[in-house]
Amino acid sequence: MKTWREMRRFPLAVQLLLVNQLGVNTGFYLLIPYLATHLTGNLGMSAAVVGIVLGVRNLSQQGLFIIGGSASDRLGARGVIIAGCALRTVGFALFALGDNLSVLLAASALSGLAGALFNPAVRTYIAQEATEGRAEAFALFNVFATTGALVGPLLGSTLLFVDFRTSALTAAGIFAVLAVAQALVLPVRDVEPSKGTVLADWREVLGNRAFLAFALAMAGMFTLENQLYLLLPDGARQATGWNGAAGLIFVVGTLANLALQLRITRALKERGDRARWIATGLGLMALAFLPPAVVAAGSGGPDGAVDAALRALPVLVGALLLYLGVMVAQPFVMELIPGFGRSELTGTYFGIFYVVSGIAAALGNTVVGWAMDTGERGDADWLPWACCAVFGLASALGVAWLHRLGSLPTPSKPAVPATA
Repeated sequence: MKTWREMRRFPLAVQLLLVNQLGVNTGFYLLIPYLATHLTGNLGMSAAVVGIVLGVRNLSQQGLFIIGGSASDRLGARGVIIAGCALRTVGFALFALGDNLSVLLAASALSGLAGALFNPAVRTYIAQEATEGRAEAFALFNVFATTGALVGPLLGSTLLFVDFRTSALTAAGIFAVLAVAQALVLPVRDVEPSKGTVLADWREVLGNRAFLAFALAMAGMFTLENQLYLLLPDGARQATGWNGAAGLIFVVGTLANLALQLRITRALKERGDRARWIATGLGLMALAFLPPAVVAAGSGGPDGAVDAALRALPVLVGALLLYLGVMVAQPFVMELIPGFGRSELTGTYFGIFYVVSGIAAALGNTVVGWAMDTGERGDADWLPWACCAVFGLASALGVAWLHRLGSLPTPSKPAVPATA
């Protein structure tokens, strides 16, 4: 109830975009986690082809965030958000209707492009509309996103009892409803005509060395967040011997988010610089991978239900610490990004931030995957957990260093761009 009361403090447009994020994550996670199984089990595709289909979606989203950000600045965030949701409606519908490779590749490309459009555009709109309570708005954004990431897989697993096509059409229907709601509710905002070219905008943002350094430092946050879908579920399954144990991680995270996110953001907002709390959050995320490493270092599986529950505790403690770290850091990260440059380029800054940190995080995930394989072969199951702890610590130190140099903006003092 407190979350809903807090949400009502913001303009109707921001309220819609918060609910929109719940719908976006619900629709996404009710389909995408089960797509690979559909492609291999139902359509008989090889693992290599499945990798291509999934890779096209990821590449078209990560690589084109900059397009969505620039479009938000030049055309207005509202139209870009609506277009993104409409495109994802089409893309997810194609997953339901298509069974040949060309249609599936088109569905992946459209779904990825949709995310590249509305992800930076939504954050741009919130940053522009919630100027007085930007940190709280992004805290709420995190609450709704986390809740959707829990509801989506639960709904998807239920719909799969019917068939995959029903799941895909349901996901498409969610995005269609969101597109219509945004068209009806989001107000049209006048966009100042840009005096330069898109390439000039990109050069200006990419020439901001402090911003690029910050985006690279955030690679640790994105890499560790991704372990909620890779390393932590794998650790939960190995610790307990139960495949369903992975779901407990998301239950813990969602409940913690609903109960604590707003309280944490409000308490920290008035106590110290934002960069200090971002570094602290990254440090907590690094610490999160130490308790599960203790279980990973043990030999053999659980000996009965009691032993399985005891072995699950360190993994769940790690998941809770990881979620707490995200809750501490992420709202302030989103709040700081617009302060690196001109307000007219807020969308471009968000877009390039996600491209740079996304590429760096992809490299980080590759290292974690290598560490998982190497640890399994070399009887060193602790290795990927230690690797993640190092990533988090490096990111925390990077942010602390940038703060010490005075390179990071504050809500009251935008950064002076350091150009190359």
